[in-house]
Amino acid sequence: MAEAILKCIDLNKDFGGIAATEHVDLELLPNEIHAVIGPNGAGKTTLISQLAGDLMPDSGQVLFEGRDITRMSSHKRSFLGLARSFQITSVFLEMSVRDNVALAAQAHQGHSFKFWKPTHNDESLTKPAMAILEKVGLAERKDLAASAMSHGERRQLEIAMALATKPKVLLLDEPMAGMGGEESAAMITTLKALKGENSMLLIEHDMDAVFALADRITVLVYGRVIATGSPSAIRNNKDVKHAYLGDT
Repeated sequence: MAEAILKCIDLNKDFGGIAATEHVDLELLPNEIHAVIGPNGAGKTTLISQLAGDLMPDSGQVLFEGRDITRMSSHKRSFLGLARSFQITSVFLEMSVRDNVALAAQAHQGHSFKFWKPTHNDESLTKPAMAILEKVGLAERKDLAASAMSHGERRQLEIAMALATKPKVLLLDEPMAGMGGEESAAMITTLKALKGENSMLLIEHDMDAVFALADRITVLVYGRVIATGSPSAIRNNKDVKHAYLGDT
């Protein structure tokens, strides 16, 4: 098995004496899509927040390409190659689709959002922004204000903004949340197209999406890992069926 690009070892986080993550071990392999599933309150978002650096663990380690980043800020992790998307979209609604992506690229270069201005003639920003929009299927929407986009399109734009930071790993927190069938299918197509270029840790409640995308699946229940394996192994795991998928 290839060396993990991202891993956590014995990760623990309590809130008021309640374990949100408890002795969690997880590995993300290069170019893998690794899904994390579990019922509400299982600790999924707490886990991804610790991996992203938005939340510090009480104990345990987070390693990125073999480097201990457990106490590193999310900002510094971004420059190493970690990018996170959120359950709630975080695009700039008053800006165009292209400007949102260009802003993400410029911010990653070390420039403050405060002093950023649209630079339509700056090919160092617009050219890579357009290439990313082509990749996620939004090139024809480049001049549209983000506020005029559908919910699903905004989620795709958020993925594009994450890609503008040139990540090695994408941490995706429920990218299909709130989507209808067509929008979910479009997002699955987008993520499949990225497979092989980025490693992805995917938190998702849409089981059709999980089984369509994941190379491996980890199941969290009450902050603990109860199983990790291939989609077929997870689908047939008795403990997983009982705890989450249903005894069918």
